[in-house]
Amino acid sequence: MNSVFVSAIRSAALALLLISFFSIRVGFAQEGKSATASVSFFLDFPQSIPDHYEISVASDGQASYDSTGKLIPDSEPGDPFHLEFTISPASTKRIFDLAAKAKYFDGKIDSGKRNLASTGAKVLTYKDATRNSRAEYNYSPVPAVQEITAVFQNMSSTLEFGRRLDYYHHHQKLALEDELKRMEEMAKEKNLEEIQAVAPILQRIVDDKSVLNITRARAQRLLNRPQAGAS
Repeated sequence: MNSVFVSAIRSAALALLLISFFSIRVGFAQEGKSATASVSFFLDFPQSIPDHYEISVASDGQASYDSTGKLIPDSEPGDPFHLEFTISPASTKRIFDLAAKAKYFDGKIDSGKRNLASTGAKVLTYKDATRNSRAEYNYSPVPAVQEITAVFQNMSSTLEFGRRLDYYHHHQKLALEDELKRMEEMAKEKNLEEIQAVAPILQRIVDDKSVLNITRARAQRLLNRPQAGAS
């Protein structure tokens, strides 16, 4: 009788252990699924600077950027550029809300008009645990697609500014003034997103006493802008 009782207790304990194990695994799986949602934007536009880039943003705000092409108009094509960064919660929410409004890019989003000038071959993708959708377009009449395209293009502009500033800071400090002046103007016109992504190079310019004071002041003003882009 005692051996039967002990065996029953062991069986019950084993069952509880297995339930706990699988519950933990399901929890981790669900957590992994929620963290894998991502929105990506690709642009191929030969003769532009850069001529190709792609940005991927995860639902936790982690992002990556890759671009190829010339650094400046008079230069030769350089090495591919890669940057991993974190975007603001406000921008993350905005991007995923726009993806939802655009039905996660499931289906045709291009206008289909052949008489429009090419502004580059674009691709938007959305991935999560249950969706994997992709849409190509030149121009889209869908408002949410237009807005998310502008967000990504403005983000690329910011990151390319950071790339050039880093180059000029190392090789041509006098060129920083014109570059930062143009960056300030674009920020005021709300044509940049996520300026904090290039905060490290802006801070290095501010801290470098060999750089002109007017230039350092421009870098400081850009650092002082609101975190969620240039709005």
